[in-house]
Amino acid sequence: MTEVVAALIWDGNHFLACQRPAHKARGLHWEFVGGKVESGESKAEALIRECKEELDVLIEVEDEIMSLTHEYPDLTVHLTFFRAHIKEGTPKMLEHNDIRWITTEEIDQYSFCPADAEFLSHLKSGAFSK
Repeated sequence: MTEVVAALIWDGNHFLACQRPAHKARGLHWEFVGGKVESGESKAEALIRECKEELDVLIEVEDEIMSLTHEYPDLTVHLTFFRAHIKEGTPKMLEHNDIRWITTEEIDQYSFCPADAEFLSHLKSGAFSK
């Protein structure tokens, strides 16, 4: 099983959504910024590193808000979502095809990765609002 972390980053009533590059697995699907936890890293350290690598921002990791396991045909992920905020920088598209600030009302207009479905359902219900 692969340990993966993801950040829910709010700016007012909009949260950050990132579109995967076309050449990667689940290409062009939308997701939350984050990635795999490397050996010797805490989940928070991995999330800070991934946000720096993918968006060139420094984040502060707040609370863990949800954890789930999802089985894709090619891998199983244990995905942990954290609330986080940007301490320094403005998100840049270093690895993603696109990045957008969207509202919970706009979620259904985007094709998110299947692993995010349960989290998105809670997000739409207002469970993780800022």
